[in-house]
Amino acid sequence: MALEIEGKIIRKLNVQSGTSARGEWSKQEFIIEYQEGNYPSQVCLSVWGPDKVKDLEKYQIGDKVKVSFNISSREYNNRWYTDLRAWKIETETPVPENYTTGFAPTGVEGSGNTYTPDPAEAASTGHGYVAESTGTDSSAEDDLPF
Repeated sequence: MALEIEGKIIRKLNVQSGTSARGEWSKQEFIIEYQEGNYPSQVCLSVWGPDKVKDLEKYQIGDKVKVSFNISSREYNNRWYTDLRAWKIETETPVPENYTTGFAPTGVEGSGNTYTPDPAEAASTGHGYVAESTGTDSSAEDDLPF
């Protein structure tokens, strides 16, 4: 089962390493703070293997990240231990301030799209909140294959 969580790295614990019957191993745990309801929550995740530990080095405390992880549990001496093992960490990309949806307000020339944000105006024009393409402009900017 693969899950994702978005939050801020608030702590990175020391790298742990050792030797087992299968050979050398290393792991590092880190704490993510995420918003759940009205209160922030924290969760401890881990990365296993020297390549994943090295990948975690590029993220600093305070970085907002999206972590993909798996859940696994195992029994040892009649006690159960659960591990949240991260397999992908990526920087959470904020939406740029100049981001646009490609829809322009009614009356803007050259957009090819219309958008009517006012419900009273929508009722009078019949457009509603639906984007409509004029379909008549076959400019060079049109990259659709049909």
